[in-house]
Amino acid sequence: MRFQVEAYILKTDGILGSSDTTLSVQKARNTVIVVAMATSFNGFDKEPGTEGKDPKKLTALWLESAENRSFQELKQAHVQDFRNFFDRVEFSVGENTQKELPTDKRLKEYLDNHEDPDLESLYFQFGRYLLISSSRPGGIPANLQGIWNPHLRPPWSSNYTTNINVEMNYWPVELLNLAECHEPLFRLIDECAVNGRKTARLSYKCRGWVTHHNVSIWRITDPIDNQARFSFWPMAGGWLCRHLWEHYQFGGDEQFLAERAYPAMKGAAEFYLDWLREDEHRRLVTPVATSPEIGFETPDGQKAAVSMGSTMDMSIIRELFANCIAAAKELDIDAKFRAELEEKLPRLLPFQVGRHGQLQEWYRDWDNPNEHHRHLSHMYGLYPAEQITPSRTSKLAAAARKSLEIRGLGNVAWSKAWQLNLWARLADRERAYEQLASLLSENLNPNLLAQCYARRPLPFDIDPNFGAAAGIAEMLLQSHLGQIHLLPALPKAWPRGTLKGLRARGGFEVDIAWENGKLSEAVIRSKLGRNCRVRAETPLKVICKGKKIRTFCPEESLVEFETETGCSYLLLPGER
Repeated sequence: MRFQVEAYILKTDGILGSSDTTLSVQKARNTVIVVAMATSFNGFDKEPGTEGKDPKKLTALWLESAENRSFQELKQAHVQDFRNFFDRVEFSVGENTQKELPTDKRLKEYLDNHEDPDLESLYFQFGRYLLISSSRPGGIPANLQGIWNPHLRPPWSSNYTTNINVEMNYWPVELLNLAECHEPLFRLIDECAVNGRKTARLSYKCRGWVTHHNVSIWRITDPIDNQARFSFWPMAGGWLCRHLWEHYQFGGDEQFLAERAYPAMKGAAEFYLDWLREDEHRRLVTPVATSPEIGFETPDGQKAAVSMGSTMDMSIIRELFANCIAAAKELDIDAKFRAELEEKLPRLLPFQVGRHGQLQEWYRDWDNPNEHHRHLSHMYGLYPAEQITPSRTSKLAAAARKSLEIRGLGNVAWSKAWQLNLWARLADRERAYEQLASLLSENLNPNLLAQCYARRPLPFDIDPNFGAAAGIAEMLLQSHLGQIHLLPALPKAWPRGTLKGLRARGGFEVDIAWENGKLSEAVIRSKLGRNCRVRAETPLKVICKGKKIRTFCPEESLVEFETETGCSYLLLPGER
């Protein structure tokens, strides 16, 4: 792959100099340097040497487009473009009492006392900044370093690790009002489905498409790296399809569902339909399974990493089948395929609770009570999925809590970000906050970019920045149960605050304000005119256009009301 980088002095009041390797400016007060760069990359299915773009022509074109514009014009164009995304969400949990301190010193002080809530809100918005800057329509998705990789051979090759990391990069997209930034990931899914059909047919003799734990820019869908505990994991397609369904859940775009999401979802489901086998109890399981990057020991001392029907496998398939059924019903298509899924879904191996009271990770009860591994794969049903919830599956939620307690705090940044979201889903506000505080104290570089391991400078990976941003939002707003839950995991460290512009499933946009740890008001804007259900710790009255509207109370702490497209609804504590 060829590349070209050019630097052009647009304006300077200094003395220019150059050599074969250096461009210099001396004695200058003002200098504007325009940099353009391009590669010959021309898509995942094009050979960049013979079918590639001409990077020299591209850089020349971009330099030419900038040379007749002033610095202020260039800056204003950037600011306007950026603020179109960034200004959608506001977040504050306290005044900035550290205005005079640079970020590195604020981080050092935070390590000592955790008394800088404004730093926590800054970190939340920094996650949005990184996503806006590294994942735009027409570009490539954010990888393990985003666009901030400084190495020719970066850690993990700046690839897409699809057994958690690339998905974590995109956890905050819909919730944090950046839906457009999801598009590059959707294109990755489209492209993986093309290559993945070949892998499914040639390697598995199955229909549909499949991909494994690691994907490059060339969309390699076969297993790589030759260690079963992470290489053999044909489940990435199912997890990636979750993002397609989420985009529809938040935005309600039926054309997107019909033309882009459902075909990919159906292809992934077809693979799993062919891959499943019956166990001795006639339950459907994956015949060969791993739980990414972790092993187990059998009672007779055998150490292994491959079983069948691992909890993560079954969770992903269960979710994908259910989402495909829902999508086919929404579109009123594929009755025969839907019937096949409806017959198979209840036969899937269910969640199991092990002898330690934990959510069982493996087909048999082989979980180690002293295991503190970074991966939390068997927790998939709790988050990002919604198969385990405290209100609807209390026994499984208790088992998930036990498993999280066994895993412990850990030292890996992205694992802390995942735990932050998991504890938020369990409505354990203080343990969720503990994960956030630990991440900020131990796993950040002075520029707020995350480092994978606590107090070690390398390797840098960006997914904790995104995962933590999603987790902070999840502490304050959840909408995965067909209802908008306000302040489900508000920690004591944030007694007052405001959060504006978050999105909720069902086509809603939400503002929240709280004081003394209690909701003071919320505003819900309806984008699709759907029925709205809101859960809060206090009774709520709902006002629209200055008038109190009729509400229903299907259960305690839950209020329900009809909405109109484009209308805003003010929710205040008080008698219904």
